[in-house]
Amino acid sequence: MSQISILPEDWSAKIGRLQIATKSKLRGQHKGSHRSMRFGSSLDFSDFREYHPGDDVRQIDWNVFGRTDKYFIKRFLDEQEMRVHILLDSSKSMQEDKKWLLAKQLTISLGQLVLGRDDRLSFATPTEEKIAPFRRKGAMYRKAFSSYITNLSESKSNSLFTSQALQHIAKDSTVLFIISDGLEAIDEWGKVLRRLPKFSQDIRLILVQSSDEIAPSFAGDLQLIDRETEKKLNVSVSRRVVEDYEKKRQQHFLELDALCRRFGIHTLKVETKDDISHILFHQMIRSNWIN
Repeated sequence: MSQISILPEDWSAKIGRLQIATKSKLRGQHKGSHRSMRFGSSLDFSDFREYHPGDDVRQIDWNVFGRTDKYFIKRFLDEQEMRVHILLDSSKSMQEDKKWLLAKQLTISLGQLVLGRDDRLSFATPTEEKIAPFRRKGAMYRKAFSSYITNLSESKSNSLFTSQALQHIAKDSTVLFIISDGLEAIDEWGKVLRRLPKFSQDIRLILVQSSDEIAPSFAGDLQLIDRETEKKLNVSVSRRVVEDYEKKRQQHFLELDALCRRFGIHTLKVETKDDISHILFHQMIRSNWIN
C-alpha cells in the first residue's frame, strides 16, 4: 500500500542536521550520539585528574607520572543515549482536520530527530483501540515511524485525555513531549501536571490551537456540537458572546501556563495557520528545544 506523505518533500533531509536540545541528564548505558557530562569509557579524551585510592589503575597515565612523579588518571567523556517519549492527545477535540494534521506532523518530525541521532524513541496515544506503542532506536526506523503516525486513525474514545495520560508515559525519559490542545478542565490538567516530574526532568507541552478556536469567525444563530461530549447547544453568536468566549479562553491558558511554571514544565503554543517549517525552524529553535 502506497503511503501519502503528510510532510513537505524531502522533509527528512531538511531536518537531518537538527537534534533535540536538552540540559537534562542523559539516560541509559547504551551508546548514542550525545555526550553526557558524566565520565566513562568512550574514546573521547576529556582531561586528567589526580589518582585517588579506588580509581581504575588502568587509567593511570604513566607518561605524566614520568614527568611529574605523581599519579594521574585519564578521564573520558561518556556517550549515552537520549530517551525521548512523545505522548499525543488523540481525543475528539484534537481531531479537527487541520489540528490533527499538524499534531501528526509535529510527532513525526520530533520522532525523526530522535531516531536520526541513534537515540531511543517511544510513542503512545491514549485510545480504546489496541495499538502497540512504538519503541525503537536508530535511523533505520525513521520511515517506519512516519508510516505509523501517518496511518494513525482518529480515536473513537469519549474518555478525557487527562484521565488516561499518565498510564501511557514511559518512565525515566530524558525528554518528554506532550502534544495536546490543552482544552480540558484546569483541575484535570493539574492532576496530571503535578505528577509528570517523576517521569522526566525535561517536560515540554506543545499546545496545538486552531484558528477558529483563537478567533471564531461564526455569527448569527447557530447550533454548536461539542466534539468531546456530542452535546448540542443553540447559541446566538454576537460580539458580546465572542468577547466573553475570548476572555474565558485567555483565562484558561493563563491558568494552564501558571500550572506548567509551577511544576517546571515548558510550553509552546503553535497554530494551524503556521506550517511545520515555521514551527521547527523558528519557534522550536528560538525556544532552544532543538538545535
